Amino acid sequence: MKKKLSFVIMLVFVAATVLSGCGSSKKTITFWTPLTGDDGAYMDQLVKDYNATNPDIKVKHIVTSDMYTKLSTVLNSGKGIPDLAIIHADRVPGYVKQGLLEPMTNVMNAQPELKQDNYLPQAWSVGNIDNMQYTIPLDIHSVVMYYNKDLLKKYNVENFLDDNVVTFDEMLSLKGKLAQGDYVVNDALLTWIVFSQVQNFGGDIEDNGKPAVDTPVMKQVFESLKQINDAGLMTPTGEDGYLMFQSGNVLFSTDGTWSSTAHAKVEGLNFGVTNVYSPTPDKFTNRASSHLFTMFNKEDRTDEKEQGIAAFLEFIRKNSIKWAEAGQIVASKDVNSSPDYQKYMQSFFTKDDTEIQSLHIYTYEYYPYISEALDTYAGDIVRGKISIDEGLKTIQKTVEDKIAQSEQGEEAGK
Repeated sequence: MKKKLSFVIMLVFVAATVLSGCGSSKKTITFWTPLTGDDGAYMDQLVKDYNATNPDIKVKHIVTSDMYTKLSTVLNSGKGIPDLAIIHADRVPGYVKQGLLEPMTNVMNAQPELKQDNYLPQAWSVGNIDNMQYTIPLDIHSVVMYYNKDLLKKYNVENFLDDNVVTFDEMLSLKGKLAQGDYVVNDALLTWIVFSQVQNFGGDIEDNGKPAVDTPVMKQVFESLKQINDAGLMTPTGEDGYLMFQSGNVLFSTDGTWSSTAHAKVEGLNFGVTNVYSPTPDKFTNRASSHLFTMFNKEDRTDEKEQGIAAFLEFIRKNSIKWAEAGQIVASKDVNSSPDYQKYMQSFFTKDDTEIQSLHIYTYEYYPYISEALDTYAGDIVRGKISIDEGLKTIQKTVEDKIAQSEQGEEAGK
């Protein structure tokens, strides 16, 4: 009798556990992000702050390393798909083409202030394809240019910043004038600099849907960058130009908006921020991307959960000043126009329409292939290890081959 009673109790316990688990799942929004750095902790705090408001459905933030690979796995299996995720802007066109994203229509209907007018224009528009909104933006994060105030004064070139744009010619004017061990600019985020200069020189990375890398404009970009290197003004190969800037040996560092937090921790580093250098002050571009909230297709995501997601995103829209601490350009106009936001260095890039428009986000479907190829070859081209012509032909072919492989994979999948 005792054994039967024990067995019954065990069954009741197991059933209760399963039901509890189901209930917990229904009352929790699983939220995946690729925020594996310090920014993950800032997002953790935002989620914690939201959950402290006692919403009907709480959010569980899961930082997912190699997130895009894991997303591919769960999307193929149909199991374990998150309710909500953050993806980068360049991933949107491909996911939409594959039919993997659910439009944000119901979410936007549940919270009417989740609308275009309340966000930075390019952060909103990158999620709009064929007049359908697939994302809600969190931020814009961009390559920018930090400057060492003490070195500018030392070399009497503070006037370089009079128009907030440092030109190639201004940097080249320092050839032969720097003390040994000092440099004008580092090679941080070099690929992002290439993308910025493509716009500055009036080009693009696609032509009628085809990749456009081996072009006269791209050659002009690399000739200009190589000129800086050949003049001995760029930090040397094998050296960490980012750390050299923090050590006080580089006038200009081309790294991300998010780096302001790390630079601020360096004792004695007297620095400011401006736009990425350009051929002319009349045209300047800061290559950017965006973290975007999105929902992958998931059959068992209930209407109740979509309303919960909408409530969470509305909270973020109004309360994401914490995200500014991560060095990001917050997309919500409520936040980036607030007095509290102005104390953050990246507020420089939302101070007027000209600066906002300088933040260029590429939306070409095959941008990731071009970026990956540039990461591989751009440094060698600038350093003269391979010729510009050879390098551009190699990059062009690499991208075209990857596109062909991708299209073959799509056909096989059908």
